[in-house]
Amino acid sequence: MSSTALDDLFGALAEPTRRALFQRLMHEGPQTATVLAADSTLTRQAVVKHLQALVSAGLATAERAGREVRYRATPEQLAAVVAWLTESSTMWDKRVARLVERASASPPAPARTSRIAQAKS
Repeated sequence: MSSTALDDLFGALAEPTRRALFQRLMHEGPQTATVLAADSTLTRQAVVKHLQALVSAGLATAERAGREVRYRATPEQLAAVVAWLTESSTMWDKRVARLVERASASPPAPARTSRIAQAKS
């Protein structure tokens, strides 16, 4: 997956309102913007803008049925996020393990004495 597509996914998921809408679509199934806005403080137009961001990121699809547009979650795109997080986690685990290995292989550094202690001696 391209870094731009990954940026779009993270951008869409970074916004709390979009995450909430995405979760509602996941749990409640396809919904119209009107239904999603009904129990929200957001206007229908604001909900549509958030849904369009989810669609652009590939996290939802819009399906027209007559006069209605129903939005459906497409969680398959989350696999790319999980893959990126797993790859990043593995990289950092290896770096930390090398750091621990080097730290345990090095002889301890000599104890430093303060200038005041040196002056007293």
